[in-house]
Amino acid sequence: MANGRGRTTRQEPNFDAPDGRGADRGTLDIRLTGADRAGGGVAKRGSGSTDRGSRPPAKGGKGGGGSRGRSRRRGSILGKLVYTGVVVGLWLVIGVAGLVAYHASQLPPIDQLSVPKRPPNIAILASDGSLLANRGETGGRTVSIKELPPYLPRAFVAIEDRRFYDHFGVDPVGIARAVVQNLTRRGVSQGGSTLTQQLAKNLFLTPERSASRKIQEAILALWLEHKYSKDEILELYLNRVYFGAGAYGVEAAAQRYFGKPAKNVSLAEAAMLGGLVQAPSRLAPNRNLKAAQTRAAQVLAAMQELGFAKEADVKVAMAQPARTYSSRGGGSANYVADLVMDVLDDFLPKFEADIVVSTTVDSGLQAAAEKALVDELNAKGVRYNVGQGALVSMKTDGAVRALIGGRDYAQSQFNRATTAKRQPGSSFKPFVYLSAIERGLTPDTVRDDAPVKIGNWSPENYTHAYRGPVTLRDALAQSLNTVAVRLGQEVGPKTVVQTAQRLGISSSLQANGSIALGTSEVTPMEMVGAYCAFANGGTGVIPYVIASIKSADGKVLYKRGAGGLGRVMSPDADGMMNAMMHETFVSGTAKKGEIPGWELAGKTGTSQDYRDAWMIGYSGSLVTGVWLGNDDGESTKKATGGSLPLEIWKTYMTVALKGEKPVPLPGMNRWHARPEAAVAQATPNPIGDIIGAITGEPQQTASTRPPPAPRDRRHSQDDRNFLEKLFGVGDD
Repeated sequence: MANGRGRTTRQEPNFDAPDGRGADRGTLDIRLTGADRAGGGVAKRGSGSTDRGSRPPAKGGKGGGGSRGRSRRRGSILGKLVYTGVVVGLWLVIGVAGLVAYHASQLPPIDQLSVPKRPPNIAILASDGSLLANRGETGGRTVSIKELPPYLPRAFVAIEDRRFYDHFGVDPVGIARAVVQNLTRRGVSQGGSTLTQQLAKNLFLTPERSASRKIQEAILALWLEHKYSKDEILELYLNRVYFGAGAYGVEAAAQRYFGKPAKNVSLAEAAMLGGLVQAPSRLAPNRNLKAAQTRAAQVLAAMQELGFAKEADVKVAMAQPARTYSSRGGGSANYVADLVMDVLDDFLPKFEADIVVSTTVDSGLQAAAEKALVDELNAKGVRYNVGQGALVSMKTDGAVRALIGGRDYAQSQFNRATTAKRQPGSSFKPFVYLSAIERGLTPDTVRDDAPVKIGNWSPENYTHAYRGPVTLRDALAQSLNTVAVRLGQEVGPKTVVQTAQRLGISSSLQANGSIALGTSEVTPMEMVGAYCAFANGGTGVIPYVIASIKSADGKVLYKRGAGGLGRVMSPDADGMMNAMMHETFVSGTAKKGEIPGWELAGKTGTSQDYRDAWMIGYSGSLVTGVWLGNDDGESTKKATGGSLPLEIWKTYMTVALKGEKPVPLPGMNRWHARPEAAVAQATPNPIGDIIGAITGEPQQTASTRPPPAPRDRRHSQDDRNFLEKLFGVGDD
């Protein structure tokens, strides 16, 4: 109580009895009871002792008390179970979290995680823009989901992850359904992994099957779902998944199996592609078409069930299942693609994104060349013991229009057109004759066709017969070895080598007497490239196949400009060479290759022991060479340049020149007429000049002798007729 000055009266502790009636201090009971202890309020009742303040037992004796006891016991057991369950659940959550955290720690930090770049694809196109082949690790370019028909991505969703647009990367419902279906084996078989999980595996993980990998797969799937939209994930998936046969991505698969871009596949083809990813090796349609079609039918059924495809469209697709596309023959365009890859580094050393390489190759001519070569070998290869062949065709500026590196690319990827070095035989003689022409000789210069000996070497003609004095025109047309060897000795083997190299032959050549007969090895590509100089008026060329290189978005990375070896012979020398090699088609070893309406020139060739057979010929617009033989160097059964190679050459050139306006051979008309009288040529003849100065009379040399008499010319024709009866054709 406050006093008058606002002070408070202090109250001392009072230890009187609790009833306030002033009980004696000595009687205070300060002992603790059960209610005073911690938990005393919830202490068990009916324990046999009573605590102060506890409620007394109710009336009724033992009956009521026992019932309540049983209730309390049941509640106690249920509580224990709940408690135990909660504890165990918490520990499980902690354990799973720890496990996830551990495996997450084995992955790169989330802030450093990124989708790996897809290896770049090299799309190799023909001159008309059609696809010849894809190169690179994936086998096809990256495609946008927007450029695909809607049913194509839906096929994958229907068969691989029908709840794709509903889950968050991991689908517990899908996993449960997959388990049930696997147990009951009913309906369309589905896996438990979502498309996002499959993408995560393809992007970041190895194919290992383990619980650890599955946990990491789920973690990465959650990250992908957080980082990208559903359509972006599906697009990534379609461009990365493996379809078998070396095809990664839907574009590569569509080209590989159906020969068309993914944007053009049908519903049946889309269903087949969708079904492949489950087991690409087992279901690849080029290996097991029936299994692939059965799987595609399951995909179509799933698409119809989910409303992804109309019933009528599904019925059509079921009735007309997809079939694989197979290129004719062994896929010769791959030889072109291999050549592109061999030289690509020279033009574009480094690139990280898809590129498009446009080539000079004409897809129609490529097909015609492959057909001509394969058909001829199928028909006559066994009879002549010829196992392989090559064909190179190019414009007169060196642009390759067709290239066949072998009989069947699937059987052998060795490119005989660009890599195989073989003896060219008499097809090398034009370099000898050009060397002589550049020393002052002409097509009407006369030389002796008679036995010749150089040291211990005595070369003979193909017929083992000799004609005596002949013009260079006839000697080249009839492929007379003795005249070629004599010319080679006149100009010198080194000069012949230099001439061939000037025109574009890059292989090592041996400067010896036999070089005149083509004993040094060269490639078909070199030979055809060198002959281009004859066809274009005397300009040397460097054969090429790449016209331009662009990025996927059309940016020009490389474009071929003007180039070449410059002028390698005079127009007059070229005109004379064309006149002489044209005679090969008029009366010589290539006369069966004549194509009406066209001026043609060229040369056949056969190496020693019939190991190699060549035909290289040209018009004013196209140069083509054919080689036949065996990879192991085994002799053919007398296959000559004028037999199978000439037939292949004519078959192809007839197609290639069809519809084209004939182009004259440069400078040939001036030298085309054949003189009937002797034509004296101012050929260097030092000994004859000395004798003439002494005697006052001009001395007759091989170059001033008259051409063979008509009787001799008939005899030459008789020889050719004999060869045709014996071997089917006259040749060197």
